[in-house]
Amino acid sequence: MDIIEIPIALIDEDTDQPRYQFDEEALQELMKSIEEIGLLSPIKVRTTANNRYKIIYGNRRYKASKMLGKATMSCIVSNVTDEMEIYLEQIAENLTREGFSPIEEAEAFHKLMNDAKFSSSIKYLSSKLGKPESYIKNKCDLLKFGNAVKKLIVSGTEIRKDKLTEDQLLPIKDLAIEHRDPLALIIARDEMPVSDVKKIAKMFKDKDISESTKGKLLYKSGHELVETWSVFQNNRAERAKPAPAKAPAKAQKAEKASTAIETPLAEQSGHLPSSQSQLVETAAAIDMEMAVAPIQMKLQQLLSVVQAPTESDLQSDASKLDASEKDKFLSDVDTLVEHLEKQLSQWKKVKELAFSE
Repeated sequence: MDIIEIPIALIDEDTDQPRYQFDEEALQELMKSIEEIGLLSPIKVRTTANNRYKIIYGNRRYKASKMLGKATMSCIVSNVTDEMEIYLEQIAENLTREGFSPIEEAEAFHKLMNDAKFSSSIKYLSSKLGKPESYIKNKCDLLKFGNAVKKLIVSGTEIRKDKLTEDQLLPIKDLAIEHRDPLALIIARDEMPVSDVKKIAKMFKDKDISESTKGKLLYKSGHELVETWSVFQNNRAERAKPAPAKAPAKAQKAEKASTAIETPLAEQSGHLPSSQSQLVETAAAIDMEMAVAPIQMKLQQLLSVVQAPTESDLQSDASKLDASEKDKFLSDVDTLVEHLEKQLSQWKKVKELAFSE
């Protein structure tokens, strides 16, 4: 094809072309390059009415040249008139250029398959553009997200704060929109790796977790969501284990008493970080939906060993203490009261969770 110089005043942009986002900084760099060494490659245009020309591709080069006040620019003039062929050529050209965003791609593919003047099949697009059908489908899946999420989607695989890659979004693309978009914003804010996103996606796809509980999980950070998933998986694995053989009645009763008091008190006495205690609490909320019996059993075990002694019994026992034992005894009482208060607070939260469902 011949390359000719055409007055810029006779060239019109194609406002219907696939690419419409232009980075201002990149445009300034292109202007500087054209000013210093000239236009390295011509743009492509087609003839229109009134002896004018419309751009097929090269909008950035056109914009930069126009801003520099150039009178003419080098152009390849195409005789193609078929709208489908022109649009496919525009997409193919932009796929080789930097800055063609995943959303622009997705919208272009969607338009070719759904616009009445094109009505292409995914198989046809795959053959014409040399892209796998899965590539086109994954791009179109990005359009499921709302505008707030779409604005954050960038090309490439580098994970950046307040940005989203396609790989980060694909695991959650099939979630309900009330979960999908909020999770996407959490993923962007907390710079979550794809491996963690997949774990969270599995948790939100789990049919054993109620919609109400999933809604509450959306108030957590990305890190907390991953740890909640881990606790939830561990709890599920424990429940799946076969029940151990029954111990003799006396030993069994002693073991229940020990489990009922020592483990919860250890958790509340500072042996677990407060953040992990919160995760245990969240996992407990999920467990209540999936296996009510275990938590009821824990409660009954706790009630069986925490029996309130009569006031006279306590006073009688206290009066028998030696002076040498009193300091340690008082310290132990303080510790017990502190643990019981924390235990009480924990069970109150469990009660609130149970009645909020």
